Amino acid sequence: MQKISYRRHRFPPHLIQHAIWLYAQFSLSYRDIEDLSAERGLDISYETVRRWFLKFGPGVARNLRQSRPTPSDYWHLDEMVIVIRGKKYWLWHAVDNEGEVLDNLVLPRRNVKAAIKLLRKLLKKQGVIPTLIVTDKLRYYHIAFKSIGITAEHIDNKRANNRAENTHRPVRRRDRKMQRFKSPGSAQRFLNLQSDTYNNFHLQRHLLNRITFQHYRAESFDVWKHASVAA
Repeated sequence: MQKISYRRHRFPPHLIQHAIWLYAQFSLSYRDIEDLSAERGLDISYETVRRWFLKFGPGVARNLRQSRPTPSDYWHLDEMVIVIRGKKYWLWHAVDNEGEVLDNLVLPRRNVKAAIKLLRKLLKKQGVIPTLIVTDKLRYYHIAFKSIGITAEHIDNKRANNRAENTHRPVRRRDRKMQRFKSPGSAQRFLNLQSDTYNNFHLQRHLLNRITFQHYRAESFDVWKHASVAA
């Protein structure tokens, strides 16, 4: 992992790291984090939190991504509408069969070109050739698979794609909290860190006993600390 430099900042690294974690992990606004900090006697402006997130967030996301194990080769692909400044965009979304978010891509179109762009990014980023891909009935996926030469088994059934549909929920909650994303670029930057943070702390606690859950959660916090460690 690449260490992050917090030099020439008035607040110590652990406060900056905690503010970034709060914003990435929970449906909080910058002003919510300002108020939470004020309750603890810290005078941190919401604008300062925003700048921290923009400056240090990409580095933390990169480190979190490098710490994750190789994902499953069963992929679920889906797309959802997000509205930015009154204009409709499409969030192309990919997860594996265990709920791990593989990638998000904000694009203005829902066509073959967009589907190909998502698949090429996935293949380059994941380094894994899928053996099974589940999608809805969008016909562009069939054309994209043939264009790239993907020979994986393809299931195009909306009911079979609930795994991808369920992982839209955190994005929809945050979209409402932020009163819509302000630009495609800001949406993409936020989703990059939010998805990597989600992967790190998503533990499916309903399948674990309390002791095992506590152990895994402690490991997740250790990974986060290493991903945001100061140089």
